[in-house]
Amino acid sequence: MIDIKFLRENPDAVKENIKKKFQDHKLELVDKVIELDQKSRAVKQQADELRANRNKISKQIGALMAQGKREEGMALKEEVTKQAEQLEALQNQESELSAQVTDIMMQIPQMIDPEVPIGKDDTQNVEIERFGEPVVPDFEVPYHTDIMEKLNGIDLDSARKVAGNGFYYLMGDIARLHSAVISYARDFMIDRGFTYCVPPFMIRSNVVTGVMSFAEMDSMMYKIEGEDLYLIGTSEHSMIGKFIDTINKEEELPYTLTSYSPCFRKEKGAHGIEERGVYRIHQFEKQEMIVVCKPEDSKMWFDKLWQNTVDLFRSMDIPVRTLECCSGDLADLKVRSLDVEAWSPRQKKYFEVGSCSNLGDAQARRLKIRVAGEGNKKYFAHTLNNTVVAPPRMLIAFLENNLNADGTINIPEALRPYMGGKEIIG
Repeated sequence: MIDIKFLRENPDAVKENIKKKFQDHKLELVDKVIELDQKSRAVKQQADELRANRNKISKQIGALMAQGKREEGMALKEEVTKQAEQLEALQNQESELSAQVTDIMMQIPQMIDPEVPIGKDDTQNVEIERFGEPVVPDFEVPYHTDIMEKLNGIDLDSARKVAGNGFYYLMGDIARLHSAVISYARDFMIDRGFTYCVPPFMIRSNVVTGVMSFAEMDSMMYKIEGEDLYLIGTSEHSMIGKFIDTINKEEELPYTLTSYSPCFRKEKGAHGIEERGVYRIHQFEKQEMIVVCKPEDSKMWFDKLWQNTVDLFRSMDIPVRTLECCSGDLADLKVRSLDVEAWSPRQKKYFEVGSCSNLGDAQARRLKIRVAGEGNKKYFAHTLNNTVVAPPRMLIAFLENNLNADGTINIPEALRPYMGGKEIIG
């Protein structure tokens, strides 16, 4: 959420940012929120003046009563009563106007980083760099669920009967591989200095609206009926929520955390929950990383975070590339975002396996995550998040890139300790 003071002083810049995100329907919100903010501040000033006047009169009443001037004191007392009614009306008006301002401000997108390429949607994202040589084997690479089924590693039919499309049973060595990747990713991040955390898998609505836009919330989150709780779509939600309404010592920053969780997503509006595939599903597990830092350090951490994912995938012999997300592909709270995509030998193209985001102070402003700096001066922290690894989507890349002609799967050296020393699944 943008600072209202910044918007007041730079309305044209905010409008230009909205245009860069191809959200012209939101342009009118800038003028509307400025008008409401002016009214809100005017009402607040009236209330403050009335409050100060009441306090002054109250002291006069005490003095008059002490002098025995009861009649004059009672007259002023009646005036205070009338002003109390006026003050209550002003306070209610101020509260209503303030709520309207907040509602609109939460719809206006965050100011994007100057490095973000301008484009309408993900088709205009820009490739930055490739890591590893993409290989297409001289044998046909089957669809990922065919590979798994041949190894007795997945049961989609039973899952469909139990829960519907978008769910799965992982079995045997494939299930073990899934867990091995998660455990390896956990230790990989711990070795890079991140603190391991297992967070709550449900969060309250005030945390949901603090970490994402309304559009994301509607398309992703499952609500627990009858309770103010939502299933998390990623552990980033509860990990950032951990710092809600806190004042953090500047010398203790950055907080670098890596978290495990199951993730639950409605995937509303997604075209085709694949009946046979596990690329886009309602339930999966993920290892995540988040950083809470000083504003001047967020760009540096952004580069560190996506590099962690690249290094992890390369350690498992999977070629990857990075894509800078264009302006139109950025969620409203994001300042900048970079996708990591893995090579698919079957499709002969890359596909997304992780996303790194710098949210500036957007989440911190909504959740009141503040930092006490020099002279105890308070300011909002910056927050970042990135996918370490998200099986089973990552398993697609792993199986295709480590598949042998006979249908067996090579286990890279880094994963073997987590697979009981196995070098091959077959």
